[in-house]
Amino acid sequence: MRALACLLLAAASMPAFAATPAETMDAFQRALAEGKREQALAMLSPKAQIFESGHVERSRDEYAAHHLDSDIAFLRATQSRLLRHAEHRDGATAIVMRETETTGSYKNTAVHTFGLETAVLERQGDNWLIVHLHWSSRKASAK
Repeated sequence: MRALACLLLAAASMPAFAATPAETMDAFQRALAEGKREQALAMLSPKAQIFESGHVERSRDEYAAHHLDSDIAFLRATQSRLLRHAEHRDGATAIVMRETETTGSYKNTAVHTFGLETAVLERQGDNWLIVHLHWSSRKASAK
């Protein structure tokens, strides 16, 4: 009985992987926005590369050591709305493209940006792992 309880506890603490690449990206963004660092990292391949603002992080560990915490802080302080998304699958590889609008305040500065995200995911068993992310954004134009 004790072994079963330990097994159930371990299963409950594992990240919930999504059935589709788009659902995986939604779960990744949600984990970041909720400050669930380990859950977000579990959805990244160890060799994931992240391109943002002309910089590159060449592994999940490098991302975890450099920008992950600031990405979490930013997403926890702001609200993002998905405007459009598209998903393309070819066998065990998928590309998810998303457009977002982010508003709020971060470090006492008003935020209103439009973001673009391109993610490449690979199917590994029943799960999709993120192997590449490319993020860019621009400030909303004044009307």
